Amino acid sequence: MNPSRAIPALIAVLILAAPVAADQYNKRLPGLLDQLQSAETATEAQVLERRIWRVWIHHDDVEVSRYMSIGISAMNGGNLEVAFAAFDQVVGLAPDFAEGWNKRATVYYMMEKLDASMLDIERTLALEPRHFGALSGMGLIFDAIGNHKAAADAWERALAVNPHIPGAREHIEELRKRDKGQPI
Repeated sequence: MNPSRAIPALIAVLILAAPVAADQYNKRLPGLLDQLQSAETATEAQVLERRIWRVWIHHDDVEVSRYMSIGISAMNGGNLEVAFAAFDQVVGLAPDFAEGWNKRATVYYMMEKLDASMLDIERTLALEPRHFGALSGMGLIFDAIGNHKAAADAWERALAVNPHIPGAREHIEELRKRDKGQPI
């Protein structure tokens, strides 16, 4: 797979994840992440990824969940201002909810506010170090600013959590070549 095609697909997966079960403190999460590590097929990995996203995205507070739903719908519809406002409410209401920060980071990235996106990614990872979506986002930002080594490192960290990210290995190889000044 062409790495340049995999990145938009990854962004779509990060955006389209649907709410269902709990947050980064859910007791099922470690087991799901372990299963993801040992998944033998792409289909099995995709099922586990969806379960993990459902765990990450849900919050028990009704108001937080409502703002998450509004933000996801707005982001999916391309209304970044509404999405940002909704996710901003989420992080204000639930500052210990990693996915609120991750979703706001995604909107910042889509708005090309890379510094703000990186700050929210760092907060996401402080709350949920295994967040392969945030790690992938970090890789995208480092790539966008031309720091190929840091981008490859971030993607490798994402793969350490989720070894099934489509196109990530090829993208890392491409970034390593760029970092060394080699033709791609």
